[in-house]
Amino acid sequence: MSTRVTVWNEFRHEKNADHPASTLYPNGLHEPIAKHLSAQGFEVRTATLDEPEHGLPDDVLAATDVMIWWGHMAHQEVSDATVDKVQARVLEGMGLIVLHSGHFSKIFKRLMGTSGVLKWREADERERIWVVEPGHPIAEGLGESIVLEKEEMYGERFDIPAPDELVFVSWFEGGEIFRSGCCWKRGRGRVFYFRPGHESFPTYHNPEILQVISNAVRWATPHQQAATPIVNVKESLEPIRAKEAAAD
Repeated sequence: MSTRVTVWNEFRHEKNADHPASTLYPNGLHEPIAKHLSAQGFEVRTATLDEPEHGLPDDVLAATDVMIWWGHMAHQEVSDATVDKVQARVLEGMGLIVLHSGHFSKIFKRLMGTSGVLKWREADERERIWVVEPGHPIAEGLGESIVLEKEEMYGERFDIPAPDELVFVSWFEGGEIFRSGCCWKRGRGRVFYFRPGHESFPTYHNPEILQVISNAVRWATPHQQAATPIVNVKESLEPIRAKEAAAD
């Protein structure tokens, strides 16, 4: 069965005719991601902020194995009810891939338990994304690094829990470094944060960036769907001595 992917995008910058995103991503920055994943054989749907229930009603969430999340200017408009449901699905086993400014989304901060704050600068500077774990599945097929000629800078300190696995580290032309590819487990689900993707640049048209995202989908695909039930175990596996003594 093909992995079912939902690409969620805030989809606000692209609707502003004066913003570079309207030209770079006229159908939304989710479109090139979804197109690439579809070509890789995944079953893909898209969802956006302004759709009813933010495009994530219960039936869509139930039919999603991996969700990709991009947001920036309207994090607070995402309802807490939706965040609750997405969090529950991650804990049940759904994979979550958070892109770029999604570091400040409600769902990412909820799952991390930290503020997600970082340093940033918009100066059209060069970014080199170093592969620090070349044997990791998310780095499959990549060289030593990925070079983006223009990107927004994110710098340390990035307020996140220490990653379970660190796959990428970025260096920027201005001198900063950043943990740009981080993996965690939350409940039965896997979470991957991937830094590149400022809306003013054609990052999601870059084949290597898209390869990372499709690799991450494969890595985040759940292996166990059923959640552990919460039950009252009235009968013990072994005799409980205190109970036996009371019976005597």
